[in-house]
Amino acid sequence: MFNIEEFLRKVNSTKASDIHLKVGKSPSLRIAGKISKLDEPAITKEDFENIMRTMLYGDLADKLKTRNDVDFTYEIPNVSRYRVNYCKELGYPKLTLRTVPYAIPTLEELSLPESLEVFTSYNNGIVLITGATSSGKSTTIASLIEIINKQKQKHIVTIEDPIEFLYTDKKCLITQRGVGVDVDSFSDGIKYALRQDPDIILVGEIRDRDTMESALNAAETGHLVFSTIHTNSAPQTINRILGLFDDSTRGFIRDRFAKVLRGTIAQKLVPKINGGLVPALEIMASTPAIVDYIKKNQLEEVETLIKRGGYQNMVSMNASIFKLFKAGVISKEEALNASDDEVELNQLMRGIYHGSAHPVDDLL
Repeated sequence: MFNIEEFLRKVNSTKASDIHLKVGKSPSLRIAGKISKLDEPAITKEDFENIMRTMLYGDLADKLKTRNDVDFTYEIPNVSRYRVNYCKELGYPKLTLRTVPYAIPTLEELSLPESLEVFTSYNNGIVLITGATSSGKSTTIASLIEIINKQKQKHIVTIEDPIEFLYTDKKCLITQRGVGVDVDSFSDGIKYALRQDPDIILVGEIRDRDTMESALNAAETGHLVFSTIHTNSAPQTINRILGLFDDSTRGFIRDRFAKVLRGTIAQKLVPKINGGLVPALEIMASTPAIVDYIKKNQLEEVETLIKRGGYQNMVSMNASIFKLFKAGVISKEEALNASDDEVELNQLMRGIYHGSAHPVDDLL
């Protein structure tokens, strides 16, 4: 019989970020961004039932009877924590486990620039970490929250679905609430957090209008809000946020959002030449010019300002990718694969970029 704890202990040494388990298939791992299928027997229906008996707790079994997708956490003490998604594919159950290490890595350990620490210095507003699934958004936020935890005397309330990293109080008091366990929804979690004397609120993800409106209210009433959203750039993020609202209120929301936005960090993980992954970042700081362009809905000008770089530590995604390529960290092939504008990146590589001023020299 398949023993999930023994299996997870065994694969822990592979540094897999994700583990896929499905009836009728052999287990698969994602290591350094790539899927690897293990040379092991396929998981049987009985194996899967045994896995679920081991992993489920509380009312999770009841939830699985009425829902096709359920998120929860699982832990093997002294090994790792896991964010688990249960779903169905063609009627068959499947589990996807994301590894969540106990120790919260530092910016340096994540190969992230020290300049990101500025986003922990604000007393209010909204900071958004963006990117595709598995781009490291949650880990980046956790690293920023841990900086605050070590340096300031604040009350931090997190609202997550499910709770991933576990924080230990240092200088801060940290309250962690799980959606579906401690609170009904992200928007409810923010609303009630405002009655719990918070300084900083971490919202696991902005998925809908109610959550965004609650986050705006929190930021406008003197709180610093961190959250994530699945977009690849600052202009995309702004459009996605405004797209949550109808035409009649969008202008009003645009003005409110522009006033409270403190910055965005768009993140991608790129395979390194020597193995592993390294982050490439687009960083946008909310300068007076950026605020003005957001209010006027001139997002192409926002992109131009980011490309000029150097000012307020802003940098474009292509400039970040180019820096990694120039330093010999990533290959040309992986650099171009990661870029959303291969023509511009090729020009940077050939040293003939003639567009808007670009922060390449500042990066090297």
